Amino acid sequence: MRKFLKKIAGLFNISGRDLPVFLLSLLLAFSIWLIHNLSLKYNDFIQVPVIAHCRIEGHSAVSRDRSLVVARCRLRGFDIVRLKIFGKRSPVNVNFNRMRNSSGEIFYVTSDDLQEYTHVIFGENATLEYFVTDTLFFNFPFESHRRLPVVAVHELEFAPQYAMIGGIRIEPDSVTVYGEPERIENMDFVFTEPLKVSEVDSDLQGVLKLDKIRKVRFSEDAVRYSISAVRFVEVVRQVPVTVRNVPAGGEMTVYPSSVTATFKCRFPYGPEDATKVEFFVDYEDFVNSRTGRCVVRNSEMPSGIIDCSVEPQVAECIVSGL
Repeated sequence: MRKFLKKIAGLFNISGRDLPVFLLSLLLAFSIWLIHNLSLKYNDFIQVPVIAHCRIEGHSAVSRDRSLVVARCRLRGFDIVRLKIFGKRSPVNVNFNRMRNSSGEIFYVTSDDLQEYTHVIFGENATLEYFVTDTLFFNFPFESHRRLPVVAVHELEFAPQYAMIGGIRIEPDSVTVYGEPERIENMDFVFTEPLKVSEVDSDLQGVLKLDKIRKVRFSEDAVRYSISAVRFVEVVRQVPVTVRNVPAGGEMTVYPSSVTATFKCRFPYGPEDATKVEFFVDYEDFVNSRTGRCVVRNSEMPSGIIDCSVEPQVAECIVSGL
């Protein structure tokens, strides 16, 4: 090697002191040449292994196996070298929007389906000429699953004289839960991550992520929520308590005969709304009561009333004539 370098040095009339500079210049020139050539685009056949991800009812979210995609692409030299050296050992994870069922656990995508995933598989700089692979098959194992309702965990503090109507609405209101049978068979609900908002004085909407559970996955990662908030005024009235469903020939007396009702009415409100609500004690509640005390109930409230509470909430009942 030394003799060879000496011959080159003699050929170019390079002294011993200049030899390191010459070698460094040669290395730099080679590097520039290599970078230039690798930055150019070339046509080549590329092979990339793919692992499929897809939400399929009753099946695992990830394919058990991998499939090889072969295509002729136009790529930079850098990308060709990367894919040919490292691509076979590093499969690409592709999230497919949909897959076709072949039979049982076997699903597939065609070359037409792969068109929209070209940049995911081969890189952003790839220009596809055509796929050599016509169809990719993947094995998605069966998996235990249940459909469970979603419960929104929330801690809301409303501004003074504001309240929520209709509860918190969730879309979708249920999700499919996947996992080992012993993990999901005792589950009754799926909970969201906590929603904490203070001083609420207007409608709210947004997205809530589902609270993750180890080794359990959901058909959705998040749900949409909406909350309606309205301004209200409080109206306090002394209202009589009536009785219902007392058998013929009988009589039921209620103590106290009237209660204090506090109405939360939409603003602006109609004063007559509160007069449309009736408060009563049901004879069936008395029959099922051990103490003769019954809860004071109310009839259906007009849309202008958000909520209503009474004091006292229970009344003493005495039945005679039966």
